[in-house]
Amino acid sequence: MTNLTLSQRIKKNIWKKIYFIFPWMQTHFLKWHLAWHEKGRQPYHIGWLAPGKTLKDLERHLHTEWGFGNHFVAWHDKGQVLSWRKLESFDEQYHIRVFRDGEIRGHHEFTPESKPFEHFGEINEEARIEEFRKFLGRYIVQKKYISRLRADVNIAPDSEITIDDKNYTKNGRHKE
Repeated sequence: MTNLTLSQRIKKNIWKKIYFIFPWMQTHFLKWHLAWHEKGRQPYHIGWLAPGKTLKDLERHLHTEWGFGNHFVAWHDKGQVLSWRKLESFDEQYHIRVFRDGEIRGHHEFTPESKPFEHFGEINEEARIEEFRKFLGRYIVQKKYISRLRADVNIAPDSEITIDDKNYTKNGRHKE
């Protein structure tokens, strides 16, 4: 990741303190109607998990080849079994979701660390379908193919991606 500006370093340090309480905040903000989130699925359909591919295969591919990783600062969509992001910069990220039936959806957006109000207000979200198809490669098909996927509570525990992760290059590719 490139050098951060003073403003970005301040935001990063604030978020380092918020990360551990964020799930509680998210739950209670929804409960107290201080934030809203639709219970359905985000609108950006990309395709379906290819026949013969598993969620584990997809996780390994996205993490190893493209630097995606788990990120809990995201709304939970109904039926979601995977919610990962790939940092493009401090300000922008790709966010991908996989659902129980094998549908894959994703969008490009501001990071919550950079622009929290815009992020949670879903301002400036874009589909960027071609980029996601490049990331997914042979793991995605366009013809509807129903899977029966289960969320894995042990999803890549070493891949929690936070802004201060030093294992990412300027273009967001994962360093080994």
